[in-house]
Amino acid sequence: MSKRIAAASAKAISAEEAASLARSGMWLDYGAALGQPDAFDKALAARKETLENVKIRSCLSMRPREVVEEDPEGKHFFLFSWHFSGYDRKKHDAGRCTYMPLNLGEVPDYYRRFLPPVDIAVIKTCPMDERGYFNFSAANLWHRAVVENSKAVIVEVSRGLPYVYGVENAVHASEVDYIIEGDDQAAPELPNPQATEIDRAVARLIAGEIEDGACLQIGIGGMPNAVCALLLESGVRDLGVHTEMLTDGIAELYKAGRITGARKTLDPGKIVFTFSLGSSATYAVADRNSDLCCNPVDYTNSPHIIQQNDRVVSINNTTQIDLQGQAASESDGHRHISGTGGQLQFVRGAYASKGGKSFICLASTYTRGGEARSRIVLNLTPGNIVTTPRSDGMYVVTEYGMVNLKGKSVAERAGALISIAHPDFRERLEREAYDHRLIPRGVTF
Repeated sequence: MSKRIAAASAKAISAEEAASLARSGMWLDYGAALGQPDAFDKALAARKETLENVKIRSCLSMRPREVVEEDPEGKHFFLFSWHFSGYDRKKHDAGRCTYMPLNLGEVPDYYRRFLPPVDIAVIKTCPMDERGYFNFSAANLWHRAVVENSKAVIVEVSRGLPYVYGVENAVHASEVDYIIEGDDQAAPELPNPQATEIDRAVARLIAGEIEDGACLQIGIGGMPNAVCALLLESGVRDLGVHTEMLTDGIAELYKAGRITGARKTLDPGKIVFTFSLGSSATYAVADRNSDLCCNPVDYTNSPHIIQQNDRVVSINNTTQIDLQGQAASESDGHRHISGTGGQLQFVRGAYASKGGKSFICLASTYTRGGEARSRIVLNLTPGNIVTTPRSDGMYVVTEYGMVNLKGKSVAERAGALISIAHPDFRERLEREAYDHRLIPRGVTF
C-alpha cells in the first residue's frame, strides 16, 4: 500500500478537467516510456496561456510532447528527462529539455529520499482489472515510487497497452485520485536498427563468449541485437534474462526456445526486465505472459541483485573510449545524446557475478564531415561524460578484436586498445601513447 492517504474512490474525469488541476510553478511527472500520457498532455498544452514555469519530469518520450510543440519558446512548460529518446535529444538541442544525471536503478530512491513531492503524477496504464489494479504495462521502472511521492495521482487508461505481469507493476484504485480515458492508440514502437557488417563482426566475437545457461543483459542498439541474431544461429541453450530493457532480440530468442531461465539462480524460469521498447511483436510476447516478470528498476539494475545470477553477460554500446579505458557512452562533447541508463550498474553487476562477463562494444570509426575518425582516442572529446570509468571496464570489442582490461596497467591497456583500433589510426595512437608516457619508452607489446 502506498504511503499516500488512500482515496475513498477514484473519480472519472475528462482530460480537460484533469489538466485544469495544474497550476503555475508545479512539478508534474509523466512517468516513463510506454507510461507517458497523451490525452492529458494534449489537454495541458491547450492551457498554456494560463500557466507558466510548469516543470515536467519524464523519460524516453516516444511521441512528440504537445506541451513542447505548442510552446516552442518555453514560456510555459519545460521538460526534465531521466534518459533521452531521439525526440528528447532534439528538444535538448533546441533548449527545451534538460537531462538529470543518474544511475537508472537508483531513481526510485531519488523519489523516496531526495525529491520533493510531485504535485501531479499522470501515468498511462491498462484499464482497471478485476482486482481493482491499473497495470503499468511494460513500463514498471519507478512508477510505484512516483505514486508514493505524489500529492495527486491521475491514471490515463489505454486499451492499446499490453498487460504485463510483474512485481509492484500496478497501482490500486484506492491510491488513484482521478481516472481519465486515453485514446487507446497502439503502444509506440521503437524501430530496431538494421545490423551492419561491423555490428555482425563485433557480435560474432561476443557470441563466441556466451555459453549455455548464461544470463543476458542486452542494451539498446544494432550491436547488442546482432548478438541475439547470432545466438539464434548458434547452438547455445537454456539462456536466462535479467535485463533493464526487453528488446526485440530477446523476444526473438524467447520465441525460438533459446531462453528458458532454467539455470538462473535468481527468478528461475523468468525473463526479468523493467521496461520494453520495440516492435508490436515484442509487446505481444509480453502481453499476459507468465514467463515474463516486469519489476521495478531498483530490482533489475542494482549490482548486488544482478550478481546473484551466475554467468551474467552484460552487452552495451559506447561511442568513444580513451586509451586508459574510460568509456563515454552518452554525450558528444557538451551535447547530451542519451543517458547513463543502467550501463555502469550492469558492468559492475556482471563482473561481480560468478563467471560473469561485461562487454562494451563500438565500431572502430565514425564519419564526420566526410572524414573518418577513430572512436578509440588518446583523450575523450572535451565535455564528454564518462559513463563507465577505467576501473570498471572489462571486455572491449570492435570489429578488429576483443581485449580484456581487467588487471592491466595503463601501458598494457593502451597497447591492447590500440590493437583493436582501425588500422589507419594505430600508428598515430601508438605515437601519442608514447609521447604522453601512457606507454613508457622501451616498452613494446
